[in-house]
Amino acid sequence: MHNYLKPLQQLFERNADAETATGAKKYMRNRYEFYGIKSPLRKEIIRQFYKENGLPENEEVEEIIKDCWQQPQREFQYFAMEMLNKIAKKAGRERIELYEFTIVNKSWWDTVDFIAANPVGTHFRIFPELVNPYTVKWIDSDNMWLQRTAILFQLKYKKETDTKLLSGLINKMQGSKEFFINKAVGWILREYSKTDAGWVIDFVKNTPLDNLSKREALKWLNRKNG
Repeated sequence: MHNYLKPLQQLFERNADAETATGAKKYMRNRYEFYGIKSPLRKEIIRQFYKENGLPENEEVEEIIKDCWQQPQREFQYFAMEMLNKIAKKAGRERIELYEFTIVNKSWWDTVDFIAANPVGTHFRIFPELVNPYTVKWIDSDNMWLQRTAILFQLKYKKETDTKLLSGLINKMQGSKEFFINKAVGWILREYSKTDAGWVIDFVKNTPLDNLSKREALKWLNRKNG
């Protein structure tokens, strides 16, 4: 383990809770181990850690993130993804490779969705020339989590959403029976409906979407309109 992470490990171990860990592990379908630190306490621990240790040097980031990803406790991956987001605006264009590593390793919605909508979303704003090659690569891959990231990275873009790109990515996934893909399609459309309801309504009406995607896409509008 990188020396930078050792004080964090001590803080995690000091605040571990076996009962909470058991519940968290069950909730995540027994995929990962946990220290059992609930989110508010974890955030406080990390604030304390940064206060005492600061942020790592840029050249150490990749090693630290990959060390976090090797740890069995999921709290290390949460720390890593949140740190990546904290430093995302200062990252070089090559950082996309590290984001890709975090998406395809120990993949599940709890890390992938955050990484897609936050550090990856930020990165593509800063380096728009990377959007097309990477979204094409990801959507054409056989990796569901890369595909989900391609669909979700614009989740916070609002008026800056590239609807032509979004519709193209969604159309490429037509016919998918994968829950996480169809859910992502509905989610991004639902979020964009808060910005441009007309576009989403027209897109859903004219696109052969999975029923799950349709329900999710229109959920906010249906609720809003009573």
